[in-house]
Amino acid sequence: MRIDTNSEKPIFIQIAEQLEDSIFTGVFPEGSKVPSTNEISALLNINPHTVLKGMNMLVDEEIIYKRRGLGMYVKEGAVSKIRAKRQGQFFEQYIATLVAEASKLNMSKEEVIRLIERGYENEYN
Repeated sequence: MRIDTNSEKPIFIQIAEQLEDSIFTGVFPEGSKVPSTNEISALLNINPHTVLKGMNMLVDEEIIYKRRGLGMYVKEGAVSKIRAKRQGQFFEQYIATLVAEASKLNMSKEEVIRLIERGYENEYN
């Protein structure tokens, strides 16, 4: 985990995003224990309350849950929740913007699709 203290993004959000990404990529599989607030706090040299605030975001999103006296664990179904969330963000950040710009350029849907296909061809060749 790395925290960018120069980022405009609050540290607790950076922590939540990095934990979420670690869950999504399988570093912390569903059902597994995630590092404690104190472990993350010591690793990053930041206030434990800041870490807890980020972890509580994931609790609120039902990505992780607390087992009293045992710590935080990855909830079953967390990966599919994260995937759905990220697909929604992908649409908002990229697709909606792409369609709006294509519309300004008077591009047809077919022209946009051809450009996307060209991008995939370049990516995998």
